[in-house]
Amino acid sequence: MLRVSQLFIYPVKSLGGIELSSAEVTDRGFKYDRRWMLVDDNNRFLSQREYAEMALLKVSIADTGLLVKHAHYPGDEILVPFKPQTDQTGRFVIWDDIVTGQYVSETTDQWFSRKLKINCRLVHMPDDSHRGVNPKYAADKITSFSDAYPFMMVGQSSLDDLNNRLADKIPVNRFRPNLVFTGGEPFDEDTMGHIIINGIGFYGVKLCARCPIPTIDQDTIAKSKEPTKTLLTYRRRNNDVYFGQNFVHQGDGIISVGDEITVLEIKEMPNSLKLASI
Repeated sequence: MLRVSQLFIYPVKSLGGIELSSAEVTDRGFKYDRRWMLVDDNNRFLSQREYAEMALLKVSIADTGLLVKHAHYPGDEILVPFKPQTDQTGRFVIWDDIVTGQYVSETTDQWFSRKLKINCRLVHMPDDSHRGVNPKYAADKITSFSDAYPFMMVGQSSLDDLNNRLADKIPVNRFRPNLVFTGGEPFDEDTMGHIIINGIGFYGVKLCARCPIPTIDQDTIAKSKEPTKTLLTYRRRNNDVYFGQNFVHQGDGIISVGDEITVLEIKEMPNSLKLASI
């Protein structure tokens, strides 16, 4: 039996995540997930790919906003209000997408610029900003400031399989999933076409090609060649390695740790998408 074992949200794109026991599914993903984002002077998104220090900025949910602390300097913190303090809007770049959003406040801009040692501004995605996912993979679905899709899921069996090949085991937070599940075989998530969790439908649309972020320790920001080096030996297609699958959804509600996952459709991977295996 497949069951949800962990749930995560990442309120500010590329900052530390929050593990939850229950999460609310909204029109564009889990509530609060990647509804805020840091941008540079060109209004392009910032991520750990270029600024690993972002991993040390840890986020929690407070009554009136997001509380952000630096892992090494917990006394220096800032409260990001749920509602932006400015009326200034802008257009921001995430990969090939142009997304509308709202600047939060000068105070938050100064705090994040000081912590990351780069001029940057914090922006929020309001409810009336609708960013579509790639129509090649899913029609009429929206997401937040995520890289591309509202959900990313990995199986604990897949992580266990990887860790059995590594000298030093790594935690699941290296892959920044939204959902983790137990049960089944390694990489069962690859072929999930349609699943149900607590009455909400999820549709697997695209395997997740991994960037360098999994090589960054999320607690120390130490970098290494793993797990990419090992994944290249058995999860490689062309020049990319894959771990986890991206999902879109139909419906809303609450998902909790322990919920059963019912698989309604298994999709056959075409030969052009099959991964190397050892």
